Amino acid sequence: MPEGPEVETDKLQEEIHEETEREGGRLLRTIALTTALLAALAALASLRAGATVNEALLLKTEATRLQAEASDQWAYYQAKGVKASVQEAIGAAWAAAGKEPPPGTTEKTARYAEEQDAIADRAKEKERERDAREGEAERLMHQHHRNAAAVAFFQVSIALGAVAALTRSRPVWLASLVLGAGGLASLVRALLP
Repeated sequence: MPEGPEVETDKLQEEIHEETEREGGRLLRTIALTTALLAALAALASLRAGATVNEALLLKTEATRLQAEASDQWAYYQAKGVKASVQEAIGAAWAAAGKEPPPGTTEKTARYAEEQDAIADRAKEKERERDAREGEAERLMHQHHRNAAAVAFFQVSIALGAVAALTRSRPVWLASLVLGAGGLASLVRALLP
């Protein structure tokens, strides 16, 4: 019994293998390119996250210093109040005894009250400066959190890109791109005022 016509399958299999390699190579190059781009964006987001948190910490430190200075001013304010009260008590004791208070008692009380007003103004100015520094630090911390989220998105995206390259899986690569887009969105939000 004659055998059926032979079909040259070796050549066909070789062509299929070459086409698969060519297609797989194109996919690998595309995955590598997008992963490199995601890595560059991750580095940018990481640098921004570090810079914003450092600046926020510096501002928090300044706010703490200003709070200490304001507290010192309020302590000084209280000391002047105590001095004024002592002068008033001296005047009251002399008046209760039916005698004239020593000269300068009333003037010292008035002077201490005026000094208290100036001291209170300086303390309030320090508190306003403190509040401004704290507000700016909070704004920077929000930026930091957005940058840190972008870094996390990019890192997971890069890991998925590596898995996609190893498995030559287009769906995994597309998931990598989606997460990378999430990282990019977070980075752009951090850059906006």
